[in-house]
Amino acid sequence: MNDLHKCIVLTAPSGAGKTTIKKYLLETYPDIFGFSVSATTRSARGNEEDGVDYYFLSPDEFKEKITSGDMLEYEEVYENQFYGTLKSEVDRIWSQNKCVIFDIDVKGAENIKATYGSQCLAIFVQPPSLNVLIERLKARNTESDENLRKRIARVKEEMSYKNRFDKIIVNDVLEDAYREASKLIEQYLALEK
Repeated sequence: MNDLHKCIVLTAPSGAGKTTIKKYLLETYPDIFGFSVSATTRSARGNEEDGVDYYFLSPDEFKEKITSGDMLEYEEVYENQFYGTLKSEVDRIWSQNKCVIFDIDVKGAENIKATYGSQCLAIFVQPPSLNVLIERLKARNTESDENLRKRIARVKEEMSYKNRFDKIIVNDVLEDAYREASKLIEQYLALEK
């Protein structure tokens, strides 16, 4: 197996399926991937756990991490609602001799690709259509009407980023998206079957 000091970035608008594909890859290749847990200032939803789903930080804690240079990338998505990647997450996963897998927004994905270059395969997960994506977001029932409106407006912008990444997977039939993601990653990492 090749050196796994590489990164796989899955990026997409909310609801396109990047998190579902990430979970599949982590289950399929448990000895190869380590998941980079993002940091956020938003509140935990449902059964989300600190340090597992996200590192939940206050806005002041997050801003301190930015100031101290501890963030690999970050974005203020909405006022005082930050998301980002701690540098310590990449170091933690690479110290386990695993490839880092990221599940992040398009701007963060661009920043990570710019930082790691050829050490990084950036994959955009595209929904079959904007209408399907909006229906998926509504079906989640995790957002207030106001937050849902904000997400839908943001989705339209994020879709315009798709050609900035190495590969695009259309997530229409989930099993096909799983196969395509596996194929791309096996080729990139030169994994033996």
